[in-house]
Amino acid sequence: MISAGKPGQKETTLVWLRDDLRIRDNPALHAATLRDGAVVALYVLDDESDGIRPLGAASRWWLHGSLERLGDALAALGVPLVLRRGRSREVVPAAAIAANAGAVYWNRRYGSAEAAIDRDVETTLTEHGCAVETFAATLLHEPWTLRPASGPHYRVFSPFWKAALDQGEPRKPLGAPDIRNRRAFPLDTDVLADWKLRPTRPDWSGGLAETWRPGEEGARDRLEDFLDGGLEGYAANRDRPDCHATSMLSPHLRFGEISPFQVWHAVRSGEPGNDAEKFLTELGWREFSWHLLFHNPDLASVNFQKKFDAFAWRDDRTSLEAWQRGRTGIPMVDAGMRQLWHSGWMHNRVRMVAASFLIKNLMIDWREGEAWFWDTLVDADAANNPASWQWVAGSGADAAPYFRIFNPVLQGEKFDPEGRYVRTWVPELEGVPDRMIHKPWKAGASGSGGDYPQPIADLGETRRRALSAFKDLPG
Repeated sequence: MISAGKPGQKETTLVWLRDDLRIRDNPALHAATLRDGAVVALYVLDDESDGIRPLGAASRWWLHGSLERLGDALAALGVPLVLRRGRSREVVPAAAIAANAGAVYWNRRYGSAEAAIDRDVETTLTEHGCAVETFAATLLHEPWTLRPASGPHYRVFSPFWKAALDQGEPRKPLGAPDIRNRRAFPLDTDVLADWKLRPTRPDWSGGLAETWRPGEEGARDRLEDFLDGGLEGYAANRDRPDCHATSMLSPHLRFGEISPFQVWHAVRSGEPGNDAEKFLTELGWREFSWHLLFHNPDLASVNFQKKFDAFAWRDDRTSLEAWQRGRTGIPMVDAGMRQLWHSGWMHNRVRMVAASFLIKNLMIDWREGEAWFWDTLVDADAANNPASWQWVAGSGADAAPYFRIFNPVLQGEKFDPEGRYVRTWVPELEGVPDRMIHKPWKAGASGSGGDYPQPIADLGETRRRALSAFKDLPG
């Protein structure tokens, strides 16, 4: 038996934490506190189980900070945070035995491999007499709750989001539990530093540390700052990378330091209007991406639209590296890639521009870009990242049509008209006039920006090449 019980010892409840690294609005933790006995929290770093995609370098940096702060917050409640590394199918039951647990609670996950692990863990625990209870915590609507009239799942965002809105207001978020002074059963734990989640030789994370404060408190502060100063004008300014008009909540949501329920109701509590609705629609795109991944588990590796399997991608490692390092000679693209390298984040409009340039001007496989973003984004999300790349490529659900090729010059002139964003990240172009900042190769030798490279691709010629290649796809 996993929980044989000891004389005078109340049963422990083990809370298995994953992408829900928060105290407030954590249904599994909240439910555990309603039981008698001690509560122990467990986090398993599982990069060994089949089908589990190991975290990228930037996400690993974030996870260290998030777990550090979560451990402090849980300790203030009298809940120890136990860290273990290994295969969850083995680690979780072993931790339950060691904790003398009568119940194990967790919030549900929606990736195929993760869900399979959860089912196996539940089977093992229940076979040994341990109660298991799971909860909805990371999505407003779980992927199987919204179904179209025909077909297995939604493939277009608009009807998906209409169906979601028709469900009514999401539940209200839960507060922080109060479970102090319960003595927990002592458990061995790994030392977080021994996991070596943060880079050391070299330590390239200085820009991340300047930009972010992982953890639940940082998430709440980021939301409050956005509600106070960014939400007003969001609809008009959200596409402007030269303005501070986005919430930058994405990594906090990705690691579950704040829940979509908290964000939803915080936005709803203010003045209604177009800005609030537009922002909440962005939460809808996050929901849609998880809906797609749940029904298409190989979204990061397989074309959603099978006709793209016949596309002849170019193998051009030199151009790929220039794109990765922000040395393409296209200012809007390079500014975004350098922002990504420095801060682990990129403005969403610029993500689309940079992705379009890689896929359609360089004709490099979207999977190369998706993998680079997975490694360098602090908000690298198993659903949003591949769904967004396939959207730009034209191979995904509700995708941009193949003939939509973002012109980075026109995009820059429209959304960064004075070149403030470009100059921030491409200082070589500081002296280039505003009217030439997005096409410095036309400014002449004196205004080309010193050692800034010439474009690695002719935008007009490569656009025509892409249109021809995409047009020839079957179907």
